[in-house]
Amino acid sequence: MSGDRPSPLVIERILRDRDSIWQQIVAERDLNVLTGRMLTSSAIALACYGAVLGFFHSPLMALTSALKLPLLFLVTLAICLPTLYLFNLVFGARLSVRQSLALVMVAITVTSMLAVAFAPISLFFLITANDYGFFKLLNVAILTLSALVGLRFLTSGMQVLNDHGLLAPEAANATVDVPANAPTPVQAVPAAVPVGATPVAAAAAGESAEPVAVPAGVALAELTANGAVTTAPAPAQVPAQWPGQPAGASFPPGMLPPGYVAQRPGDGRTARRGEPTQRPASMTLLYIWILLFGFVGTQLAWTLRPFFGDPGQDFAFFRSIDGNFYAEILRTIANL
Repeated sequence: MSGDRPSPLVIERILRDRDSIWQQIVAERDLNVLTGRMLTSSAIALACYGAVLGFFHSPLMALTSALKLPLLFLVTLAICLPTLYLFNLVFGARLSVRQSLALVMVAITVTSMLAVAFAPISLFFLITANDYGFFKLLNVAILTLSALVGLRFLTSGMQVLNDHGLLAPEAANATVDVPANAPTPVQAVPAAVPVGATPVAAAAAGESAEPVAVPAGVALAELTANGAVTTAPAPAQVPAQWPGQPAGASFPPGMLPPGYVAQRPGDGRTARRGEPTQRPASMTLLYIWILLFGFVGTQLAWTLRPFFGDPGQDFAFFRSIDGNFYAEILRTIANL
């Protein structure tokens, strides 16, 4: 499965082929379409789960909860997204608004789909254990677990963008890739190699500070890690500089610079120079932003309540704003 042929269900593509999602976000390819699909699927899933929550009170409460639960997530996103984008700009990240929105929408999509997957369990306990306090805590736990999994996807996506150099200034994140089969330099013996000399004689000759004339195609001696002498064809032209040589000039064919460094095969590993040794500031701020997102979301949920509907009270679209979400959860646990 690839980004060019996505699954009909965007959540299936996110879960089965998440690498293509990250690559699409990195390349900013068809992000409007991708974000629109995630927005639609998330709204439908959250509306279904919201209806389950409201059915504890009445069908009318189920309808209002189906409207308010998607609104809760989208308004929280609208409040917190500018902060995430500005956090990245301040610390040199090169994320666009569309990339930031797509990343957060991946997290919300996973959260909403996982929550609606728990809907049958919630309905089961609604039918078999009709207790308001237990039902409320159960669904808060379901939404919390779903949100944690969704935010885990967000951090994974941010890490991929960091690997592509989008969370740090370009100069600070520059790396040099060395292929696995690249030779590793070892110091060879500088030698004066007369025309027609053998490779072994070249390695055994004394030091020389002058360029060495070597006919094109003559093999050069080089030392391996265990001291054995091997041969390699001499390059027809060695682009190098020596004292007094004009800038940009290269050695004539068949000439070697003084102190020529022979090379031996590498150890098969890929070296990477210049890798950042510490986590980018943008990744650290992402975790701070996640906490902020959670606090805003829970307070907004308290503002938009009721979602469940206390069976001892009449239907109301909104309740008066008093207390807070965390005090209510502690009070419910104490009552149990």
